[in-house]
Amino acid sequence: MFEIVRADLNNHIHAEALIHLMREYALDPMGGGKDLSAFAIDNLASFLNNRNDAHVIFAFHNNEAIGLVTCMEGFSTFACKPLLNIHDAIVKTAYRGQRVLKTLLLEAEKIAIEKGCCKMTLEVLEGNIPARSAYVKFGFHGYELDPKMGKAQFWEKRL
Repeated sequence: MFEIVRADLNNHIHAEALIHLMREYALDPMGGGKDLSAFAIDNLASFLNNRNDAHVIFAFHNNEAIGLVTCMEGFSTFACKPLLNIHDAIVKTAYRGQRVLKTLLLEAEKIAIEKGCCKMTLEVLEGNIPARSAYVKFGFHGYELDPKMGKAQFWEKRL
């Protein structure tokens, strides 16, 4: 069916697959609808490769990269333990609904356990109903400390 591989971004096949899938994701409305910058295209694989806290996981079918999860290690001050953030997740349209994302997330969970993480985190757009459904099925849920205070929100300040 498909093979799950932890990326070696020194491998040009993996580096090219990363850029190909990230560009497809970026061009999708769920990825913002705009292509990656020339800088990102030229540097993403090497920058990720040089980080000790980055993990890239691929799904391949017949030597074609069909899915990708990029994870970044973080730290929970409340638990005083590492955490693993799912930063990017994409499955090519033709392969959606075939458990590719679930299998990629299972591999990310293995990494999180290997690293002694207390939890995995991710962000998902409110309107991305298929992804939200998949994440809920996998065990993710909105984060809240006290229901009276509501769920945490993901905010950004661009620099």
